[in-house]
Amino acid sequence: MWEELRPLGRDSSSGGYRRFAWTGADGDCRAWFRAQAEARGLAYELDRNGNQWAWLGATTYRDVAPGEAVVTGSHLDSVPDGGAFDGPLGVVSSFAALDELRRRGAEFGRPLAVVNFGDEEGARFGLACVGSRLAAGALTPEAAHRLRDGDGVTLPQAMERAGYDPEAIGPDPERLAAIGAFVELHVEQGRALDLSGDPVGIASAIWPHGRWRFDFRGEANHAGTTRLEDRRDPMLSYAATVLAAREQARLAGALATFGKISVEPNGVNAIPSLVRGWLDARAAGQDSLDTVITGIEQAAAERAARDGVELSVVRESFTPVVEFQHALRDELGAILGKERERPVPVLGTGAGHDAGILSGTVPTAMLFVRNPTGVSHSPAEAATEDDCVAGVTALADVLEGLACR
Repeated sequence: MWEELRPLGRDSSSGGYRRFAWTGADGDCRAWFRAQAEARGLAYELDRNGNQWAWLGATTYRDVAPGEAVVTGSHLDSVPDGGAFDGPLGVVSSFAALDELRRRGAEFGRPLAVVNFGDEEGARFGLACVGSRLAAGALTPEAAHRLRDGDGVTLPQAMERAGYDPEAIGPDPERLAAIGAFVELHVEQGRALDLSGDPVGIASAIWPHGRWRFDFRGEANHAGTTRLEDRRDPMLSYAATVLAAREQARLAGALATFGKISVEPNGVNAIPSLVRGWLDARAAGQDSLDTVITGIEQAAAERAARDGVELSVVRESFTPVVEFQHALRDELGAILGKERERPVPVLGTGAGHDAGILSGTVPTAMLFVRNPTGVSHSPAEAATEDDCVAGVTALADVLEGLACR
């Protein structure tokens, strides 16, 4: 499975992946998912928001009593030049865990589904977890229809070009009501497991996190003739804000990153008229995150005033702290701890996931597989084959405990 999926959407120059929502690469990944489902005799289903489902013991969620289904899976899309493991490891491991349970001769007492949630990374339209947000009602169809990519293509236009109906999107409460437990396996995006020496861990919580857009508007002018004293240069304001973000995050023990920028008119010999930067900020607690954002906005406003630049700040997305259901988390710990001399490590994460979006309406849990580099969202993202197998075994054990007689 891994070798079949590996070349899809891979950029030969960077070695990273460009599997953006509703593009050809995304379509290739979706075709791969459907082929894997059908090869196992699973009932394939596409929901109203473009999320893919593969059912065992049911043909659709309508065949499932409320709270009966056990679901596992993740996503197949990527960030720009992302790594091979973020998302796909969870989907591949879900199919592999099902294969392992069949090899064991497990008897399923509850319906089981593998899911591929669409547009988890938000790389194209700027909003993460679009598929799961729509299903959970955390994103309205009206707001989704307003999403645009960097080329001005709207989400509805992109969906139509890919052969999907954008008018069908919206909340899916009956489907989510059928789910009694959702377990997402994911490569760790950090080095906690590498430092502890454990191949697999259990998630405790997801930090609150969000994305903010900072617009600095100045005055375009000639780079070779305009005196420094006469300039209203928004790039200076933006640069000072980047440094302020780093300092505010350091002081609060949080994380703040300006990773995307747009400049107009974007000429080498022109002073910009507009610099637009996107901030990603995360912290262990809400108070800490609020302190960081307030500090960054204040520093940006002070520098913009000094430079004669106008500033506006828009919060484009936000996810509050997610505490995974303690009962399900403890059940995973009990299942995985049976053959171990010490408990499976439980760790928090600053990365967002579909499991976090669903946690408000569905009992959710997460498993992490060790990442020896600690690097993610990069081609350097890694996991050893032995650790991937350990993750599949752990997921199979969990699914057997939750869904089998």
